[in-house]
Amino acid sequence: MLKRQRRSRGFSLIELLIVVTIILIIAAIAIPKLLTVKQLANATAAVSNLHTLNTALTAYASEYPTIGYPTSLVDLDSTAGSTTAPTSTAAALLSEEWNSNTVTVQQYNYVYTPTAGPPSTIYNITAEPVTGAGTRDFYTDQSGEIRYADGAAATATSPLIG
Repeated sequence: MLKRQRRSRGFSLIELLIVVTIILIIAAIAIPKLLTVKQLANATAAVSNLHTLNTALTAYASEYPTIGYPTSLVDLDSTAGSTTAPTSTAAALLSEEWNSNTVTVQQYNYVYTPTAGPPSTIYNITAEPVTGAGTRDFYTDQSGEIRYADGAAATATSPLIG
């Protein structure tokens, strides 16, 4: 009897198709989860940014009580003025990315709206995700409370975070 020797030449076409199919199934499961996690990360960053803005605005109003809250977030920027010491127009409380009352930071559009003053005693900030970055909108005001709404603009009557 002659024994046939089988030579290993690699994978067969069927074996390769099975491996590719398994990889595609895993990718189909993982990619939507990855997008959800990315949206949650964007929302968490937005809440953190709103906390930072509330803290900076409160510090500014405490330092400059005759002005109250600034008329522009530019006043909180460290690069707005040419002096080295903080002033009411260059308070050095925020980084230069907050250079306008309407700014996009970390996949969210922020809009700061103060009341007329001086002193300005009321403000609100809305944060809306850019297209595809999330579904949750946020709102905060001088109370420091952060509110949210899913799929709609958050307002002063929206549910509180936490």
